[in-house]
Amino acid sequence: KVGNSHTVRATGIAKGSGMICPNMATMLGFIVCDAKVSQPVLQMLTQEIADSSFNAITVDGDTSTNDSFVVVATGKNGQNEIDNIADPRYDQLKALLAGLALELAQAIVRDGEGATKFITIRVENAASRAEARQVAYAVAHSPLVKTAFFASDPNLGRLLAAIGYSGLENFDTDKVRLWLDDVLVAENGGRAAGYTEEQGQAVMNRTEITVRIDLQRGRERATVYTCDLSHEYVSINADYRS
Repeated sequence: KVGNSHTVRATGIAKGSGMICPNMATMLGFIVCDAKVSQPVLQMLTQEIADSSFNAITVDGDTSTNDSFVVVATGKNGQNEIDNIADPRYDQLKALLAGLALELAQAIVRDGEGATKFITIRVENAASRAEARQVAYAVAHSPLVKTAFFASDPNLGRLLAAIGYSGLENFDTDKVRLWLDDVLVAENGGRAAGYTEEQGQAVMNRTEITVRIDLQRGRERATVYTCDLSHEYVSINADYRS
């Protein structure tokens, strides 16, 4: 329910495969709801939910020439118009549509060309959200990291190298802490004292894995969703021509 007496219904559909990365991608996403929302408020809502969903995914780091994400509010549910962000219904509607957008965006990654694993990369305690995303994308776009995930290889060196070459200024890599799911694998400039190869292997054998990176540089965070890089990805793109 959005407000005291009205139910908002929403549905969505998205298309994507490879070449999925923000700043133009081969992606189409549509969400339609029956709320009544003014155009300026709906535009702001759309930008906010896109930032945490369709602008937080990548399959291979490549982009294409066109993408679209459209939110439509038909106003058919009979409620009064939401015409400012101070309206308490705004946050309720945003939560509904943001959850749907994230589900669709993650489905694009899960259906990436040749994808066998869904990877969440969560960067915490960065100096800014921009640098958190910078580190997350450095890891997500590394071919060596992505092929390690495909091979279920707990290659910590590849992960740490991607973090290190992400381009942050005045970056003390000794402060980085790294987890694979809930297993602490690196801290203080090296392998975590309690980490074993068997623990890392158990995580990497899973089809859904979270990489958590603590930079210890601030309080900002960002999350990026990606997949592995498989033999099938190479085959699809070696044989495909538009």
